[in-house]
Amino acid sequence: MDKRNEEAENRRSDREDISLSVAFRRDSDEEHKEPRFELPIPVGPNLVTANGLEQIRARVAELEASIAAGPDEAGLAEAKRSLRYWHTRQATAQLAPPPPEGEVGFGCRVGFRQDGAIRRIDIVGDDEADPAAGRISFSAPLARALIGACVGDLVDFAGRAEALEVVEIDVAHAPT
Repeated sequence: MDKRNEEAENRRSDREDISLSVAFRRDSDEEHKEPRFELPIPVGPNLVTANGLEQIRARVAELEASIAAGPDEAGLAEAKRSLRYWHTRQATAQLAPPPPEGEVGFGCRVGFRQDGAIRRIDIVGDDEADPAAGRISFSAPLARALIGACVGDLVDFAGRAEALEVVEIDVAHAPT
């Protein structure tokens, strides 16, 4: 009987010493999270209107205040990531000169006819763009097609010849 107890005790002891494989162990959630890459910076010059430059400055101030308030760990990391992006955008911002008189250019409001309907858009910088509000980036295909046109010009767009007709150009009411 003594020998059987000793064998049972040895088996129990062996089971207690067995470590789990690394594949079955989980140290923390951090090692399983997707990496957070920096926010992508648009290619090309960072042209802005005066309004766009003010928006960048306001966003930097807002993020700095948020970081100073000490959000939770995840919020802090996200705020610092956004702040790096906006600091870069602020440092590289170039105030665009006004467009030539009577010509579609950066910072102007342009009205055009497409398929019989008249639309109005403002051509602005990448960070100011809000297509739903009628503000498109100067690097957008529509803006690139319109830039340099004058009132009455027919412009090729989206693979169609003379798809757009410029009907008005307004620099005074554009976002400055």
